Amino acid sequence: MNPWIAVGALGVVSVGIPLGMMAVSALLRPSVPEQGKSAIYESGEIPTGTARIQFNIQYYMVALLFVVFDIETVLIFPWTVIYRSALEQGASLSQVLLPMLVFVGILVVGLVWAWRNGAVKWVASPLAERRKTERQT
Repeated sequence: MNPWIAVGALGVVSVGIPLGMMAVSALLRPSVPEQGKSAIYESGEIPTGTARIQFNIQYYMVALLFVVFDIETVLIFPWTVIYRSALEQGASLSQVLLPMLVFVGILVVGLVWAWRNGAVKWVASPLAERRKTERQT
C-alpha cells in the first residue's frame, strides 16, 4: 500500500471536517436578520470616523525583530541539546561550533544593519523632545 494514500486521506479528512461542521451549522442555526447585526460594530457603539488609523512603523519593526530573534532561540535550543552528545560521539569542536557561530554571526550582522538604519531607534514624541530641551535649559 502506498504511504501517500494515508497523507491524502488525512488531507481530505482535515478539510472535510471543518467544511462539514460549517455546512451543518449553516443549516441548523436560526436566522434572525436585524439592522444591528449588519452594522460594523455589534456592541452597540456607533462608528465614528474612519477605520484607518496610522500606527507608528516602529511597532512593526520591533515586532519583526522580535520574531527573528524568537525564531533564533527556537533554532539554537536543539543545537544546545545535541552539542555535548555530538562531541562525545567524536565530532570535532569546529564541526559542532562553527555552523552555530555562522548562524549567530549572520543574525548579529543583521542586527547591526538594522541598528545603523534606525530600525531599533524609537522615535520620540514632540512633547518628549520639548520637555527634554526645557530641562536642559
